[in-house]
Amino acid sequence: MNKKVVSEFHIDTQITQLGRDPAKQAGFVNAPVYRGSTVVFPTVDALLNDRAEFNYGTAGTPTIKSLEQAWSALAGAEGTVLSPSGLGAIVLALLTTLKTGDHLLMPDSVYRPTRNFCRGLLDKMGITTTYYDPMIGEGIESLIQPNTSTIFLESPGSQSFEIQDVPAIVTVAKRHNVATIIDNTWATPLFFRAHEFGCDISLEAGTKYLGGHSDLLMGIVSANKTWWPKLRETYDYMAMLPGAEDCFLALRGLRTLPIRLKEAQARALDIAHWLKARPEVFRVLHPAFPDCPGHEIWKRDFTGSSGLFSIVLDPKYTQENIVSLLDGLSIFGMGYSWGGFESLIIPFNCAEYRTVTSWEPAGLTLRLQIGLEHLDDLKQDLADGFARMK
Repeated sequence: MNKKVVSEFHIDTQITQLGRDPAKQAGFVNAPVYRGSTVVFPTVDALLNDRAEFNYGTAGTPTIKSLEQAWSALAGAEGTVLSPSGLGAIVLALLTTLKTGDHLLMPDSVYRPTRNFCRGLLDKMGITTTYYDPMIGEGIESLIQPNTSTIFLESPGSQSFEIQDVPAIVTVAKRHNVATIIDNTWATPLFFRAHEFGCDISLEAGTKYLGGHSDLLMGIVSANKTWWPKLRETYDYMAMLPGAEDCFLALRGLRTLPIRLKEAQARALDIAHWLKARPEVFRVLHPAFPDCPGHEIWKRDFTGSSGLFSIVLDPKYTQENIVSLLDGLSIFGMGYSWGGFESLIIPFNCAEYRTVTSWEPAGLTLRLQIGLEHLDDLKQDLADGFARMK
């Protein structure tokens, strides 16, 4: 199908068409799985002058290319590369924009493995990192140094859910010729159009909503026209590509992404409102709620919310109370991922690693991923847990 025609459809329709070509697939609607390392060339000229779409398995396969092209169209990007995990995507993006001697600005609310990477490998490379208040907005200009090359954003924070003022930060970055990278895993391009808001590079863990079934690991990195050549170059240096089966599963997940994301939104909002009314809950940290940090920015810039949010318990509850709640749950599992079909819950404490902002939520905190189970069953599971706390 002609891409110009596809682009005229609503996004839900585009997603059913992108990254597949039945006319080249013997009429089958889904792209086949290409597994392989060696590519053979028909002539010496083709071999020596690299006259082939792919020259080796590390350069990609038709399966990988199908997913890359589909995601580029969905995200409004010049190009996309894939990696074997969400953390791999973060690494690819940062190594694309940074070099020895550079200075990086990183939000204090960032995904903890990102912080670990900065403290570990980037420190070894002679790259310094300054953490900033995620709510700083245009005030980030005061933190830019002569060697600042990159501003990283994560909106919302994946535990504390601060929404960043992306347009304000991007405006400052462009004024100083600083690259911007955003972790857009929570919203996906369906709920936040990172490149349209000026972000140079957008990444996410396809492990989450793109996969949707908790059975694959994948990272996705897309770039605008300015940064795409450098991103592809970095990717080619590292050959950090996912397996063929994972790309096939991601393409399959893409077809139902809009429906699943909208359902995740509705279910999470239902449970969040129910929790807000519970006496055991002191506060709900959900970007769609007025008392969540950056709520007005969320209303301005986002078109929806996904299935992940946090709650702050009444200050009277202790760690022992939380253990009683969590250990007896029948439906909610305790796991660090999200975006799949199953509901998950974990305790967390941002105070353990924040360095610029203080994390003082008043009570102990839990993060919830709302899956596809019946809402009444989920509420009963939590209600039983609250009863055990008492």
